[in-house]
Amino acid sequence: MPVQCSSCEQKRAVLRRPKTGHSLCKECFFWAFEEEVHQTIVTAGLFHRGETVAIGASGGKDSTVLAHLMKVLNERYDYGLSLLLLSVDEGITGYRDDSLETVKRNQQQYELPLKIVSYEELYGWTMDAIVKQVGLKNNCTFCGVFRRQALDRGAMMLKVDKICTGHNADDVAETVLMNVLRGDIARLRRCTAISTASEGADVDPDSVIPRCKPLKYAYEKEIVLYAYFKRLDYFSTECIYAPNAYRGHARAFLKDLEAVRPSAIVDVIHSGEHLSVRHGVKMPTQGSCQRCGYISSQALCKACVLLEGLNRGLPRLGIGKHHRLHANILSQKPLDLEPHQERKLRAADF
Repeated sequence: MPVQCSSCEQKRAVLRRPKTGHSLCKECFFWAFEEEVHQTIVTAGLFHRGETVAIGASGGKDSTVLAHLMKVLNERYDYGLSLLLLSVDEGITGYRDDSLETVKRNQQQYELPLKIVSYEELYGWTMDAIVKQVGLKNNCTFCGVFRRQALDRGAMMLKVDKICTGHNADDVAETVLMNVLRGDIARLRRCTAISTASEGADVDPDSVIPRCKPLKYAYEKEIVLYAYFKRLDYFSTECIYAPNAYRGHARAFLKDLEAVRPSAIVDVIHSGEHLSVRHGVKMPTQGSCQRCGYISSQALCKACVLLEGLNRGLPRLGIGKHHRLHANILSQKPLDLEPHQERKLRAADF
């Protein structure tokens, strides 16, 4: 028997919202979803009139829905923002080159400027070349660090005021779980922030571009439903190197929790938001990398250490704690490693 929309009570419901359990018609679902994102933006004060905002665009469902919503809401509520798309080409044959074609179509569909920056241009390496050297284990560490910095570098080139990314509620909850499992107190404290920027006293505020997450409270399943019913053009293939990522374990655990209790996703987020660090616990102080000037709590940022390891043929150099080697790296001196240490750092299977 057809179910009536629980909102307008006039049309036939076509879906049941995973987030609330309400049965809605397409139009009511679109309005509810868009209004929730609008309220997230307004409540958190994410943007100010006249700002130029770069939308991190990968061609996937999250960034495509974000680009569509930002354009719709900017016009509907007169945010007064200048929007553009910013993409990162990691250099993954058969994956990123195809997804970038989707981004280029989005550029035409949404009539927004597009800027693409690549690992090869910025670092002299593609992810395909990195994986050949480091293997399939921990390759996501390289990609995640390089992509974050590449997005910031692209934003600086464009002189934007803010970057908004398509991180959804599932992503945030997964990050909370990952940081709990790894005991990463510093990241656990800030991973739920809807808008992030460095708070370090030694960092030039003008060199830091804030990032925000308008989809922070949007469930992944609802993003998929929105994209499907809106018939948005997005790329749905998973990265060929992603199956080995540590995040996958947190994702699988979260999905099991969600199946039992749909509110588990937002419950985990709220738990992360209310966690506090005990007084007296020493937290890392953010400063600037002595080589590239990027945000870092050490003499060298993670990207520079990873890149140094790749260029020296020591792919494990950036994996783990090798802070004592930073002085030698900065001075371009030999690392003075024992033979067994060098063999370990050169090993691709780690």
